[in-house]
Amino acid sequence: MATPQPTVLLVDDERDVVDVYALAFTGDEYSVRKAYSGEEALEQVAGADVVLLDRRMPGLSGQDVLDEIRGRGLDVRVAMVTAVDPDFDIAQMAFDTYLTKPVSDEELRDTVDELLALAEYDEQVRERFAIAEKLAVLEAEKTERELAESEEYATLQEQAAELDAQSAETFGTMATETFEKVLSDIEDDP
Repeated sequence: MATPQPTVLLVDDERDVVDVYALAFTGDEYSVRKAYSGEEALEQVAGADVVLLDRRMPGLSGQDVLDEIRGRGLDVRVAMVTAVDPDFDIAQMAFDTYLTKPVSDEELRDTVDELLALAEYDEQVRERFAIAEKLAVLEAEKTERELAESEEYATLQEQAAELDAQSAETFGTMATETFEKVLSDIEDDP
Protein backbone atom coordinates (compact mmCIF):
# COMPACT_ATOMS: atom_id res chain seq x y z
CA MET A 1 0.00 0.00 0.00
CA ALA A 2 1.42 3.37 -1.01
CA THR A 3 1.95 6.06 1.56
CA PRO A 4 -0.47 8.94 0.95
CA GLN A 5 1.01 12.13 -0.41
CA PRO A 6 1.46 14.87 2.16
CA THR A 7 -0.93 17.75 1.61
CA VAL A 8 0.52 21.25 1.43
CA LEU A 9 -1.84 24.23 1.68
CA LEU A 10 -0.45 27.40 0.07
CA VAL A 11 -2.03 30.61 1.39
CA ASP A 12 -1.40 34.10 0.04
CA ASP A 13 -3.71 36.88 -1.12
CA GLU A 14 -1.54 37.35 -4.23
CA ARG A 15 -2.63 34.69 -6.74
CA ASP A 16 0.66 34.85 -8.64
CA VAL A 17 2.61 34.08 -5.47
CA VAL A 18 0.49 31.01 -4.71
CA ASP A 19 0.78 29.81 -8.30
CA VAL A 20 4.57 30.24 -8.28
CA TYR A 21 4.84 28.41 -4.94
CA ALA A 22 2.75 25.59 -6.36
CA LEU A 23 5.38 25.06 -9.08
CA ALA A 24 7.84 24.09 -6.32
CA PHE A 25 5.61 21.12 -5.52
CA THR A 26 4.87 19.76 -8.97
CA GLY A 27 5.13 16.02 -9.45
CA ASP A 28 3.77 13.09 -7.50
CA GLU A 29 5.42 13.82 -4.16
CA TYR A 30 2.89 16.30 -2.73
CA SER A 31 -0.80 17.08 -2.93
CA VAL A 32 -1.22 20.87 -3.21
CA ARG A 33 -4.17 23.03 -2.23
CA LYS A 34 -4.35 26.75 -2.95
CA ALA A 35 -6.08 29.47 -0.93
CA TYR A 36 -6.11 33.13 -1.85
CA SER A 37 -7.51 34.48 1.44
CA GLY A 38 -7.61 33.67 5.11
CA GLU A 39 -11.22 32.58 4.79
CA GLU A 40 -10.37 30.12 1.98
CA ALA A 41 -7.45 28.82 4.03
CA LEU A 42 -9.74 27.94 6.93
CA GLU A 43 -12.13 26.18 4.54
CA GLN A 44 -9.30 24.02 3.18
CA VAL A 45 -7.01 23.45 6.18
CA ALA A 46 -8.65 20.25 7.43
CA GLY A 47 -6.51 17.33 6.35
CA ALA A 48 -3.50 19.47 5.42
CA ASP A 49 -0.12 18.36 6.73
CA VAL A 50 1.72 21.66 6.20
CA VAL A 51 0.47 25.20 5.65
CA LEU A 52 2.64 27.87 4.02
CA LEU A 53 0.88 30.98 5.28
CA ASP A 54 1.29 34.64 4.34
CA ARG A 55 1.22 36.85 7.40
CA ARG A 56 -0.26 40.03 5.94
CA MET A 57 -3.53 39.57 4.07
CA PRO A 58 -6.71 41.66 3.86
CA GLY A 59 -9.66 40.30 5.80
CA LEU A 60 -8.38 37.47 7.95
CA SER A 61 -4.66 37.99 8.42
CA GLY A 62 -2.18 35.15 8.58
CA GLN A 63 -2.05 35.67 12.36
CA ASP A 64 -5.86 35.28 12.53
CA VAL A 65 -5.70 32.12 10.43
CA LEU A 66 -2.89 30.73 12.57
CA ASP A 67 -4.82 31.47 15.77
CA GLU A 68 -7.91 29.73 14.36
CA ILE A 69 -5.90 26.68 13.23
CA ARG A 70 -4.40 26.32 16.71
CA GLY A 71 -7.77 27.07 18.33
CA ARG A 72 -9.33 24.19 16.39
CA GLY A 73 -6.58 21.90 17.66
CA LEU A 74 -5.58 20.84 14.15
CA ASP A 75 -2.40 18.80 13.96
CA VAL A 76 -0.81 20.73 11.12
CA ARG A 77 2.62 22.30 10.84
CA VAL A 78 2.61 25.99 9.85
CA ALA A 79 5.33 28.03 8.21
CA MET A 80 4.79 31.77 7.99
CA VAL A 81 6.07 32.85 4.57
CA THR A 82 5.95 36.60 4.54
CA ALA A 83 7.51 39.89 3.50
CA VAL A 84 7.03 41.13 7.08
CA ASP A 85 10.43 41.35 8.75
CA PRO A 86 10.22 39.47 12.03
CA ASP A 87 10.06 41.45 15.24
CA PHE A 88 9.77 40.38 18.86
CA ASP A 89 6.01 39.88 18.45
CA ILE A 90 6.76 36.52 16.81
CA ALA A 91 7.60 35.16 20.27
CA GLN A 92 3.86 34.78 20.94
CA MET A 93 2.91 33.34 17.54
CA ALA A 94 2.20 29.60 17.31
CA PHE A 95 3.93 28.88 13.99
CA ASP A 96 6.58 26.20 13.47
CA THR A 97 8.96 28.22 11.29
CA TYR A 98 9.23 31.68 9.72
CA LEU A 99 10.48 32.46 6.22
CA THR A 100 10.98 35.97 4.90
CA LYS A 101 10.18 36.54 1.23
CA PRO A 102 11.56 36.15 -1.32
CA VAL A 103 12.01 32.40 -0.94
CA SER A 104 13.28 29.90 -3.48
CA ASP A 105 11.56 26.72 -4.60
CA GLU A 106 14.27 24.73 -2.86
CA GLU A 107 13.74 26.64 0.40
CA LEU A 108 9.99 25.98 0.22
CA ARG A 109 10.48 22.24 -0.41
CA ASP A 110 13.14 21.96 2.29
CA THR A 111 10.86 23.72 4.77
CA VAL A 112 7.93 21.44 3.96
CA ASP A 113 10.12 18.33 4.22
CA GLU A 114 11.52 19.56 7.54
CA LEU A 115 8.04 20.19 8.91
CA LEU A 116 6.81 16.80 7.71
CA ALA A 117 9.72 15.15 9.52
CA LEU A 118 8.97 17.22 12.61
CA ALA A 119 5.36 16.01 12.63
CA GLU A 120 6.62 12.52 13.51
CA TYR A 121 7.92 13.74 16.88
CA ASP A 122 5.94 14.43 20.04
CA GLU A 123 4.57 17.82 20.97
CA GLN A 124 7.44 18.64 23.32
CA VAL A 125 10.01 18.19 20.54
CA ARG A 126 7.87 20.21 18.11
CA GLU A 127 7.48 23.01 20.65
CA ARG A 128 11.25 23.08 21.28
CA PHE A 129 11.88 23.19 17.53
CA ALA A 130 9.47 26.13 17.11
CA ILE A 131 11.20 28.03 19.91
CA ALA A 132 14.62 27.31 18.38
CA GLU A 133 13.34 28.66 15.05
CA LYS A 134 12.04 31.86 16.69
CA LEU A 135 15.33 32.38 18.50
CA ALA A 136 17.29 31.85 15.27
CA VAL A 137 15.09 34.27 13.31
CA LEU A 138 15.41 36.96 15.97
CA GLU A 139 19.17 36.42 16.29
CA ALA A 140 19.53 36.86 12.53
CA GLU A 141 17.44 40.05 12.47
CA LYS A 142 18.26 41.85 15.70
CA THR A 143 21.41 43.30 17.22
CA GLU A 144 22.91 41.82 20.39
CA ARG A 145 21.78 44.93 22.26
CA GLU A 146 18.20 44.60 21.01
CA LEU A 147 18.19 40.95 22.03
CA ALA A 148 19.60 41.73 25.46
CA GLU A 149 16.88 44.35 26.04
CA SER A 150 13.98 42.20 24.83
CA GLU A 151 11.70 40.57 27.38
CA GLU A 152 10.22 38.41 24.59
CA TYR A 153 13.64 37.06 23.64
CA ALA A 154 14.50 36.36 27.29
CA THR A 155 11.18 34.52 27.68
CA LEU A 156 11.93 32.37 24.62
CA GLN A 157 15.35 31.52 26.05
CA GLU A 158 13.72 30.55 29.37
CA GLN A 159 11.14 28.40 27.59
CA ALA A 160 13.92 26.66 25.65
CA ALA A 161 15.85 25.97 28.86
CA GLU A 162 12.70 24.64 30.58
CA LEU A 163 11.93 22.32 27.68
CA ASP A 164 15.54 21.14 27.58
CA ALA A 165 15.33 20.38 31.32
CA GLN A 166 12.01 18.52 30.88
CA SER A 167 13.50 16.55 28.03
CA ALA A 168 16.47 15.63 30.18
CA GLU A 169 14.05 14.35 32.84
CA THR A 170 11.93 12.56 30.27
CA PHE A 171 14.84 10.89 28.53
CA GLY A 172 16.94 10.37 31.64
CA THR A 173 20.53 10.68 30.60
CA MET A 174 19.91 12.37 27.25
CA ALA A 175 22.15 15.40 27.22
CA THR A 176 21.13 18.76 25.82
CA GLU A 177 23.65 18.16 23.04
CA THR A 178 21.81 14.96 22.07
CA PHE A 179 18.48 16.78 22.08
CA GLU A 180 19.98 19.51 19.91
CA LYS A 181 21.29 16.80 17.58
CA VAL A 182 17.73 15.48 17.24
CA LEU A 183 16.65 19.00 16.27
CA SER A 184 19.57 19.22 13.85
CA ASP A 185 18.66 15.84 12.35
CA ILE A 186 15.11 17.05 11.78
CA GLU A 187 16.43 20.09 9.93
CA ASP A 188 18.82 17.97 7.86
CA ASP A 189 16.30 15.19 7.10
CA PRO A 190 15.25 15.40 3.43
